[in-house]
Formats: sequence, C-alpha cells, structure tokens
Amino acid sequence: MMDNNPKKLTRGINHIGLTVPDLDQATTFFKQTLDAKFVYNGLTTDDEPRKGATTEKQLGLSSGAMVIKQRLLRIGNGANLELFEIISNRQASPVSLEDIGWNHICFYVDDIEYTIKSVTSAGGTLLSQVHENSRHEDTEGNASVYFRTPWGSLVELQSIPNGYYYPENNEAKTWIPQAESRDNNR
Repeated sequence: MMDNNPKKLTRGINHIGLTVPDLDQATTFFKQTLDAKFVYNGLTTDDEPRKGATTEKQLGLSSGAMVIKQRLLRIGNGANLELFEIISNRQASPVSLEDIGWNHICFYVDDIEYTIKSVTSAGGTLLSQVHENSRHEDTEGNASVYFRTPWGSLVELQSIPNGYYYPENNEAKTWIPQAESRDNNR
C-alpha cells in the first residue's frame, strides 16, 4: 500500500554523478556540446582533498583514494550533473551497456544533428549513425544515438518530438524535460 504523505514521496532525480579524468576538460566538453551551465564547485585544488578512512567509508572509495575536485553543472531542464576528479590506484575503465550497474546517461535534445556536430567537434565519438528509438518511443521523427565522451563514458542523445505512446497497463507517463528559458537559476 502506498503512503500518500507528501513528506515521504520522492520528488525525482536531483543529480547524476560522473567521475572524469580531468574535471576542467569535462566541464568544457559538456559546455560546448550540451550547453551545460556552471552551478558551483564543491571542491577545488585550493581545498584539502577529501580523503581518509571517513571519506572512504562515506563515499565507498577504495583505500587511499582522494577526491581532488568536485563540480555541479546544470544541463537544460533536468537533473544536475555532478563531476568528480578522483585520484585512485583502482580506477577502472567506463562501463558498457551490457555491464551490470549504472551504464549511461541520456539527454533529450530538440535538434539531434546539431548536437551531434557539437559532440564530435569537441572530441566525442559516435557509436553508430542516428537510429530509431525503442517501442513506445518510436513515434514520427524520433531519433537516438549513443556516443563516448573523450574519456570513454557512455552518453545517449534522444529526440522524441511527437511524444510517447503507452500500453493500457501503464502506471505513469515518462518525464520529458520541458524547454525553458536559460535564465532559470533556482
């Protein structure tokens, strides 16, 4: 039974965290390709790195790992993107779609071809040509493409200008970022 107490309901995704090899280069990439906006720096090289047993426990880091930079970006009307630059002897390569766990982030775009040009000119690599979306997303004019960032993370671009269609047993409609003015500073 669902509890309808509004204080207990989840509002939605606040941010998605992404560890990158160079925070400043990643920031430039997201600004150039997806019009990301700087929100704040949670940690800079002027600060003491987040490290030690307490930090390792709190963040699930391996022994000796250090967070040296942390930045929050805003991309359009959706969840924030939190970038981390971490020094660690145990860093692994970015995962692929078939790997278990979080594997990609998708950005809804209005002009996929324009965004692709921005992505490739900034060093991103497309995995394929633009293709149609999956069932319920395959309305007229839909498009999708996956790419790798210069550091190897998997990102999807998607456009569904004519919306979704739903099965009879759906319990909710998908959330679609709405176009908004770029001066939303809440």
